[in-house]
Amino acid sequence: MNLSNMTPKDLAGQRLMVGFNGHEFNDDIRFLIQELRVGGLILFSRNIDTKDQVRTLTAQAQAFAKDCGLPRLFIAVDQEGGVVARFREGFTRFRGNPFVKTLEQAGEFARVTSDELGAVGVNMNMAPVMDVAFEPDSIMIERAFPGGPATVAELGCQVISTLQANGMMAVAKHFPGIGRTVLDSHFELPVLNAAPSVLMENDLVPFMAAKDHQVTGIMLSHILYEQLDSQWPASLSPA
Repeated sequence: MNLSNMTPKDLAGQRLMVGFNGHEFNDDIRFLIQELRVGGLILFSRNIDTKDQVRTLTAQAQAFAKDCGLPRLFIAVDQEGGVVARFREGFTRFRGNPFVKTLEQAGEFARVTSDELGAVGVNMNMAPVMDVAFEPDSIMIERAFPGGPATVAELGCQVISTLQANGMMAVAKHFPGIGRTVLDSHFELPVLNAAPSVLMENDLVPFMAAKDHQVTGIMLSHILYEQLDSQWPASLSPA
């Protein structure tokens, strides 16, 4: 199937990446693929038990999508290392971005992670974090690379290049940057008043570098940037 012979329902569904409950391929997943025509699944800790279990789950999902006449699914996970790593048992435990100081360390994380994720049928890693932690109490202080915009860009792009060279799609996050907030946007709506010129010279530098490195995807943040859109957060804003 390609874009030219997709129905409007197919085209709409292919733009969705969805989560689900359970460790096994089940009727909920069948409905998401067959009826909603979704383009991707994202795995969380609630879906992960063992390597063999995940490998079976992803293989069954891909086979079912093929039987339904759909392209291969995007199968994603957040495997940043450190505090955000959905796969733990049986996977290499990295300390996380704050402890990555060299290009060699960034590349090693990406190489090992892409191999381990690919072995269980995951083809997209929701990483790297490209936010710059501007304040000591930033919500991203435990997840961001150390240093300013240029350093974050350099280390993050090494992760992107290595992941993608190993066949793993990379997703830079959280555009246009959440390193200035101390609030968790999963529970509250942070509001930032940074001028567009400030964002361009700082927060956006890593994301522009990611684009130059042909990153597969960019994840939007759930933050309201008052000087860009006073009504809607970035995830919903047409700005």
